[in-house]
Amino acid sequence: MMDAMKSTKRLEILEESLKKKQQIFDNRLLNHFNCVKQSNGQPLNDKRNGRSTLDKWDRQNDSLRRLQAEIEKTKNAIERERGKIFSVEATKETLPAEILTMVESGTLIQWRKYPNIFFVPGVDKARIIWDERKRIVAHKFTNTLTDTEQRKRFAEIYNRLFEIFNRTK
Repeated sequence: MMDAMKSTKRLEILEESLKKKQQIFDNRLLNHFNCVKQSNGQPLNDKRNGRSTLDKWDRQNDSLRRLQAEIEKTKNAIERERGKIFSVEATKETLPAEILTMVESGTLIQWRKYPNIFFVPGVDKARIIWDERKRIVAHKFTNTLTDTEQRKRFAEIYNRLFEIFNRTK
């Protein structure tokens, strides 16, 4: 199922970031192991440099731990992003064909956070909401539209959907 899932730009960026962080981690880990091998236990016996060698190793370990934490954060972000994509795809299965066609053509933009809410490109704040239970469309924040051009654009698309779903009841 994950292979058939669509990829988003954000997911691609996160996966690329994970690769880079993993590569940096691997390089630092190799560097740390080489540093420990190089000492061969000798600096630890040296009264002058033993403490500085241990401090250096501690700094390297701290760096590795921080980097590992960043890798885990990125992995979690990737999983959240995949969950959002899955949620949007699952919601698309239940959307009416008219709305789905408008989303695919770019007339509406589906909000990934709330997949039943849609934006009209070029319109600020106003939203179209698909109510799955009632099978109707509604709008929100239209009173914030002060620009007449945006208001016309939003009204045109909303009214088209309103005629399809709300008038037939």
